[in-house]
Amino acid sequence: MQTIATTKMSSKGQVVIPETIREQLHLEPGAQFVVVGENDVVILKSIAKPSMMEFDSLILRMRRQAKAAGMKRFDISTAIAKVRGRK
Repeated sequence: MQTIATTKMSSKGQVVIPETIREQLHLEPGAQFVVVGENDVVILKSIAKPSMMEFDSLILRMRRQAKAAGMKRFDISTAIAKVRGRK
């Protein structure tokens, strides 16, 4: 079910998410969002930590993909060190 509502931005850049939307999406105080803006479009995407079951499933899928790609633990350690600037 899609709900459409309007809102305003305050002088501090704050935007209130209308109550109907908050209830529909089960958003609680402190909810975090990724904000994407381009041209005249602003998108808020809520961020929620995955449950342990979802996390386990995600890890299993990633391990399978890494294995299928021929990656080894050393490859992953090397990639992490490179990103962290420890080449």
